[in-house]
Amino acid sequence: MESIPKFSMQLIADKIVSSVARIDLSSLTPEIFFENYQKMGNPVIVTGLPAGDWNIDYLREQLGSQEFFFRYYGQERYQQDKRTWKNIGSGVPLQMMPFTDYIELLHSHEAHEKDIYLAKCSLRDTNLENNESLSGIGEKLGLTKPIGNLNLWVAPGGHMECLHYDTLDGILMQLHGTKKVVLFPPNQTYNLYPFSVFVHLLRGLELRSWFSTVYSENPDFIAFPKFKQALANKQEVILEPGEMLYIPMVWWHEVTALGNEMVCSVNQFWGVYPTSRAILSWNRWRVIFSNILAIPYLVVKFAIALLSQSRKQQLKQIFYRF
Repeated sequence: MESIPKFSMQLIADKIVSSVARIDLSSLTPEIFFENYQKMGNPVIVTGLPAGDWNIDYLREQLGSQEFFFRYYGQERYQQDKRTWKNIGSGVPLQMMPFTDYIELLHSHEAHEKDIYLAKCSLRDTNLENNESLSGIGEKLGLTKPIGNLNLWVAPGGHMECLHYDTLDGILMQLHGTKKVVLFPPNQTYNLYPFSVFVHLLRGLELRSWFSTVYSENPDFIAFPKFKQALANKQEVILEPGEMLYIPMVWWHEVTALGNEMVCSVNQFWGVYPTSRAILSWNRWRVIFSNILAIPYLVVKFAIALLSQSRKQQLKQIFYRF
């Protein structure tokens, strides 16, 4: 894969719009958040979260031997052209294990070597479910329509969640360690070379049309020449513990866990308001169309799972990918 020379990359980097607004939680009201950020779909960093440090000892105490699905990405995939990938995101291979076993993998660095990730893990039915310091943040922002539960994300340092977008508004709360978040606005979609919607006919939800085929940190400008235009619109955030990033619907984002130790975040998705942002978004309609195309593949998967001796486990994996 041919990448751009470093000196040329710096010239492009000089054009980057790197500033994302920052505001302390104590200075926010629902009216300020709506008018300045939510209404137009603008990202913002909110500082001063009251959540405390969710370090590895705290997570061990709260989650113990409770079992969760872990994603096995593997490091070798990052040496491959993304266009050859057979799975991505929640479509990668999964393994159920107790959280205490994952802690051992983090300590031994096997989690780093195999890029094993606890992702989008619902806090429902865990000791962390009713954390008042986190559950009240949405109310402070005037967000009233949560979609699903609070989700836990625990990664080894170095893990990267590749460039993609979501069809809901989201808040990402950093609780231990540091993350780098690279952002691109929705109007850059076709400069970011997303997977085709038609991959869902052959791969169901194992591949996603809302993921980019470009490595944003090491782009191949011969294969993806329009990505140079996207870089002029790139924004970059370093998210520290006690900070939160509001990621509006269909904003592209790539999230990297920095350092060499465990990094922990919690996120929450929210219904989009005003609803015109959702209705008028072509990127959102791409996802709806993609999900429709995935139905035949999913029907076959469901049938196979129902006939399997490991029916319960296979059905859980299918539902996890939604």
